[in-house]
Amino acid sequence: MELGLKGKNALIVASSQGLGRAIAEQFVKEGSNVMIASRNEEQLESVHTELESLNSGNVSWIRCDITNPLEISEMVKKTAEVFGSIDILVNNAGGPPAGGFEDMDDEAWQKSFELNLLSYIRIIREALPYLKNKGGKIINIASSSIREPIPGLILSNTFRMGIAGLSKTLADEFAPFNILVNTVAPGRIYTDRIKQLDQSNAKKKGVSVEDVAKKAQESIPLGRDGKPDEFAKVVVFLASEGNTYMTGSSFFVDGGKLRSI
Repeated sequence: MELGLKGKNALIVASSQGLGRAIAEQFVKEGSNVMIASRNEEQLESVHTELESLNSGNVSWIRCDITNPLEISEMVKKTAEVFGSIDILVNNAGGPPAGGFEDMDDEAWQKSFELNLLSYIRIIREALPYLKNKGGKIINIASSSIREPIPGLILSNTFRMGIAGLSKTLADEFAPFNILVNTVAPGRIYTDRIKQLDQSNAKKKGVSVEDVAKKAQESIPLGRDGKPDEFAKVVVFLASEGNTYMTGSSFFVDGGKLRSI
């Protein structure tokens, strides 16, 4: 299938590592022009070099703390200036700290709100004028917890659900502009985030990290962790010309772990 992404301009947020980096790589392979962004300049420079070596789409980068409204504005503005427009926005953010309700004070809740929900709202607000021009695509990365809360991740469970509600509402509001808005929710995709959560759970339970990982994988019908590129390909498809009629939906990439229909 020809995805029609060659020459399209994509802003991929939080893309110096993990799922964001994998998504950026898939867009570059399709010939898209890609702006990568995160707080870590050193990682951005390294990823930029790696993606440029693919000799496909153009790649640029900008340092951006997505809890800072001014830096968000500069990120979106630079993307439009470098590529001429924005066709695709992929919102992404690192996961908040693990823990239960009694572990979290007001500061923890506020920081997670700003990182995992308010940042998406602000980025969409800034990018909307550019996306309106051509009828763009917005993909909001969340978590499988939008359907089934994950024990010990109270902050993520709360604000990721907010992302799903935001996406569904914006799909209606932006439909007159032919902007499609969807949520993609990863299950256990093997990244540094999964490693950290496994280590935290192992320490809490007094068992080995290997035992935690094995038990988690046994709960997945496919019997293994997902790969970042498997997740990224779903995001790229939803942003492509292969998708012209799906909006306001949540797509789960979880190896069949969720049992709900």
